[in-house]
Amino acid sequence: MEILFKADVGGKPLSIESGKMAKQASGSVVVRYGETIVLVTVVSSKEERVGTNFLPLTVEYQEKIYAAGRIPGNYFRREIGRPSEKETLTARLIDRPIRPLFPKEYRNEIQLIATVLSMDQENDPETLAMTGASAALEISDIPFDGPIACVRVGRIDGRFVINPAISQWAECDINIIMAGSKTGVVMVEGGADMASEADMIEAISFGHKAIQPLIDLQAKLKEAVGVPKQAFAPRERDADLAAKLSEIAKDALHDALTLPEKMPRNNTVREVKIRAFEGLGEEYAERRNEVFDILEDLEKQVSRDLVLKEKRRVDGRAFDEVRPITCDVGILPRPHGSALFTRGETQVLGVLTIGSGQDEQRVETLSGEEFRPFMLHYNFPPYSVGETKRMMGPSRRDIGHGALSTRAVAKVLPSREEFDYVIRIVSEVLESNGSSSMATICAASLALMDGGVPIKTPVSGIAMGLIKEGDDVVVLSDILGDEDHTGDMDFKVAGTGEGITALQMDIKIKELSREILESALEQARKGRLHILDRMMETIKEARNEISPYAPKVTVIKINPDKIREIIGPGGKMIRAIQSETNTRIEIDDSGIVKVSATSKEDADAAEERVKEIAAEPELGAIYEGTVVKTTDFGAFVQIMPGTDGLVHISQLAPHRVKKVTDVVKEGDTLRVKVLEIDKDGKIRLSHKVLLEDNDKDEGKKRPGGK
Repeated sequence: MEILFKADVGGKPLSIESGKMAKQASGSVVVRYGETIVLVTVVSSKEERVGTNFLPLTVEYQEKIYAAGRIPGNYFRREIGRPSEKETLTARLIDRPIRPLFPKEYRNEIQLIATVLSMDQENDPETLAMTGASAALEISDIPFDGPIACVRVGRIDGRFVINPAISQWAECDINIIMAGSKTGVVMVEGGADMASEADMIEAISFGHKAIQPLIDLQAKLKEAVGVPKQAFAPRERDADLAAKLSEIAKDALHDALTLPEKMPRNNTVREVKIRAFEGLGEEYAERRNEVFDILEDLEKQVSRDLVLKEKRRVDGRAFDEVRPITCDVGILPRPHGSALFTRGETQVLGVLTIGSGQDEQRVETLSGEEFRPFMLHYNFPPYSVGETKRMMGPSRRDIGHGALSTRAVAKVLPSREEFDYVIRIVSEVLESNGSSSMATICAASLALMDGGVPIKTPVSGIAMGLIKEGDDVVVLSDILGDEDHTGDMDFKVAGTGEGITALQMDIKIKELSREILESALEQARKGRLHILDRMMETIKEARNEISPYAPKVTVIKINPDKIREIIGPGGKMIRAIQSETNTRIEIDDSGIVKVSATSKEDADAAEERVKEIAAEPELGAIYEGTVVKTTDFGAFVQIMPGTDGLVHISQLAPHRVKKVTDVVKEGDTLRVKVLEIDKDGKIRLSHKVLLEDNDKDEGKKRPGGK
């Protein structure tokens, strides 16, 4: 049975249809907004995955190039198997708000796939995929504590807009994606041009009002086509075993969890759990997983009680206190800028590399090819948390943290007119105990200033946490890894002294109120400014010069008609110049030539070659040229590469010349003066006037000469 419901979102109809496509999935919907269409399906296995202590949820987001009416540009002419960065980021965006809404102990495998079927270049499919994910789960038999819905909120000229068109994003000084339930917010992701905390709260509230029709629409859809949910009841905890373990391990866990350093704390907690299990005796040997699940919950409760009841944190800090910070810059000699940022037991090395235009990243998207002159890559090696693990390519987490950091730092970068270089920052996480993405932002800012990149102002970041039970609420600044694990929120906020440039909020409870958001943002503002102060004690602004090892970029403006001559047949000339001068040369259609070199000498040599080829003849100028052709009426002389002029037979000598070849032959060198350049570019030259000028000069030197 085909069912379709519509709702008005941002002044345009959004429809959700079910029963027409992918009917064998547990739940399937087609979401349409304008001419952008996304199919979202969800399937759950019938049996639970044995031996798993987490929710086995997989979220995939696919952008089919045919959706934009194009054929893929890669060699195979088909979508490649590995998801693009955009697909990975959107899959994470969908996963984060829905994951906390499944039953805690649900262990059946769930696979959710969102596929973009049509893309109109104006309406972004990300928010449709997220709302569609909730709708597909709502009508399926999978237990799910929804619905939720999602919109993008932009601010243009001081006015908030729901789901601004892609063409309007560049005009937005606030651009966030927010997801929420009927009564609260569950996820926020986005950036701003140094917006205030109050403005961000207003943007989130504006978005929350806008999702209400989508929440109601899903309720209607569920009533019309939904199926009964799977019978699921959490396993009953062995109360006697839980009580026994609490008696054995609770005090020891409390003492272990108050050790201030991460590695001793983790090792001691592990030892307490092992001793507790062994202390139960042989009768519990077959119930190891159950015992450790109970101990995990006990550890979490002890951690939360420390905050809510004892009003203290595991490392002894105040709730709004930031860990000690040290900053070092210029620690690597060869890269073009470097910084080491350490906050508590989290340490990040930021490394800057500057390149030329040819180093831009080219990305194929549904909107066409994009060229990115700024890249920030985040690496999280296993040694940073004292683990051994197989080294592979960037994980979803690496890509997500890199994108958040990119968004935060990009807002303060200079324009291409101010700083015509490609910029790459690499974040190497050397130690991690919470908030390595925010440390990445700090290290990136320091490295940029160390490398002489004229950023508008430095950026810092802080991660906020939350412990909430009933009306008891505590917001924590600069959270540790343990506090992230046992808490209810991870709220990352980055910005300058003037305002917010990026934020990302994930929660593990059902929703957050406006009051909690306001409190968290204000506490984050104070922490962010404290971190900025520590950073600026090391370096306050960008150095006056870039690294001597950075490429030197010279910009030359030439006549566009000369471009072909600089490139040469099949690119022969430009390749020769680059090879001989050890440079890279870029030319655009307007005649702008950019020369990139590792030394000033190489740059000067390439610039001279380009200017020689592109030089324009000047009226009245004298040139030493080569005769390239003779005719009955004169000789053609090449006065510069690719530029010839005619010396008429009457302009070869002061006397009458009967035959051109009596004076010059092909290959001869001849000094000439430019007499005329007509509107068609034809050049009239003279050798005679130079000879006459010489005679006059000689006459002045003779007695009686004037």
